[in-house]
Amino acid sequence: MDEKPSLESFLNEEEIDHITNPNSNPNHGWQKVTYPKRNRKSTPKPPDSDTDHAGFRSGAGGLENSNVFRSVEKKADERRRALEAQKAAAAETLAKSKPSPVLNSDDDDRESDVEEKIGVENGTEVKKPKQKKPKKPKITVPDAAAKIDASDLAAFLLDVSTSYESQQDIQLMRFADYFARTFSSVSASQFPWTKIFKESTLAKIVDIPLCYIHEAVYKTSTDWISQRSAEVLGPFVLWSLDSILADLASQQGPAKGSKKSVQQPSSKAQVAIFVVLAMVLRRKPDVLISQLLTLRDNPKYQGQDKLPVIVWMFAQACQGDLVVGMYSWVHNLLPMIPTKGCNPQSRDLILQLVERILSGQKARPILLNGAVRKGERLVPPSALELLMRVTFPEPSARVKATERFEAVYPTLKELALTGSPGTKAMKQVSQQLLPIAVKAMSEDNPKLSNEAAGIFIWCLTQNVDCYNQWENLHLENIQASVSVLRKLSEEWKEQSVKLAPPDILKETLKNLRQKNEQALAGGEEGGSQTSIKDADKYCKVLLAKLSRRFSCLRGSVFVLTLAIAVGGFLVSPDIEAWDWKKLHVIFSSPQSF
Repeated sequence: MDEKPSLESFLNEEEIDHITNPNSNPNHGWQKVTYPKRNRKSTPKPPDSDTDHAGFRSGAGGLENSNVFRSVEKKADERRRALEAQKAAAAETLAKSKPSPVLNSDDDDRESDVEEKIGVENGTEVKKPKQKKPKKPKITVPDAAAKIDASDLAAFLLDVSTSYESQQDIQLMRFADYFARTFSSVSASQFPWTKIFKESTLAKIVDIPLCYIHEAVYKTSTDWISQRSAEVLGPFVLWSLDSILADLASQQGPAKGSKKSVQQPSSKAQVAIFVVLAMVLRRKPDVLISQLLTLRDNPKYQGQDKLPVIVWMFAQACQGDLVVGMYSWVHNLLPMIPTKGCNPQSRDLILQLVERILSGQKARPILLNGAVRKGERLVPPSALELLMRVTFPEPSARVKATERFEAVYPTLKELALTGSPGTKAMKQVSQQLLPIAVKAMSEDNPKLSNEAAGIFIWCLTQNVDCYNQWENLHLENIQASVSVLRKLSEEWKEQSVKLAPPDILKETLKNLRQKNEQALAGGEEGGSQTSIKDADKYCKVLLAKLSRRFSCLRGSVFVLTLAIAVGGFLVSPDIEAWDWKKLHVIFSSPQSF
């Protein structure tokens, strides 16, 4: 700002002399003091009021008519007008130097509000309004993906592999960074993955966003991924998942009661993370198996809000290997279904995945061929128990998903029971399943009991040691034993063909009858006594069926032997050589059959 002018700059020598030498003035420097308020009505206003300065006016008489202060005020007014003129000229020059905005014909009425104005009005500076910045064109995921050149990607990967030859973890990070830079121009609004995953079916989200990647780029990437070791790819999968879940947490906001704000990662990079993670899981699905335990036990990967991402990951592995997908579903997703925290939406999503796995035309033979993977069963006995309970609940506990479980249960049960009969592995499975079946049959659920009885009988066909298990569990689990005996009696024609040699079953039934007689003689309680009597009744029925079966077999053998003998008699040239007495003894002996 300009400094205020001093008083001397406005005075001439004569005026200064009057002030500094008051004796030279006839009044000797004294002025008559008057009171403006008292004389306001009688004192006329000076005609030259424009030259009066507010800061120096003292009323009529006194200093008002002094030539000294009148000249001071005059020069001060002139200087003030000069300063205001300079400011106005500067503002006008600045306004002319900037072009005014171009207005449409529709904006003529608002021209005064839109065009730029800089000036001074009543001492107040007018600020120009802010202009709207032109909107940048929105880049979609397909637009960004279309710019990826397969040859450029191949050259980049070759350079990375050479530069970091012994550091595959850095290679994978550079690989992810390549796609992150490619999709950096895609805003979060163009890829609202949380909304898509929440509102869409699994069939629609399984190929997002990989469906936008060209085939040549996909092949170049997966060929390069196939050369990376599983030890490095496993942690990379978890790193990618952590990045996705961090973005999910930032969109949900901080948890209740949490004072610390969650640092939000760049949402633009999420397209790239989904792309590279999908390609890794499709090309190397076995990598997922090594991370299933971490996904199952670590709390940060659990929760209904994270389930769509986990299911999406498993679906990517299914695209590469159905067996890996089924294994992941059985071991990580199936155990979630009976928990209280599994709501209908989560149950539906879990069922969508297993239905997708089983929907393929070649799915069943592929899965049966991989029913045992590296010594571990695709559907272990514990999983079959869980499947039985969700497929055959009590009538009051049935839900909409029950019918869907009934549709997939036969195939899953077949996977659980497939194997070579009599082998060590199948004997082990039967010994694990038999007590599970006994437990299920002890509950008051007819459908579940009937299904468990069928599995119990299957155990008898796989391992003769199960007959001894049955005898030991008979009285303590009499209701379960009755269910098995009833099913054998009602389905004898079908079940008898599957059973081990009949003599083992016959011996077991006799031992069960003996236990029944001892229990009845010991005076069991009313309810148990009734069940024991029912068991004994079915034992008699089955023994009778076995006896008839032996009789039929004996008759069949007799007819077959007689036919052979008659045929030999007819073709034999020496009929007298036959010893008829010995032949009669052979057919009349019961031990011969």
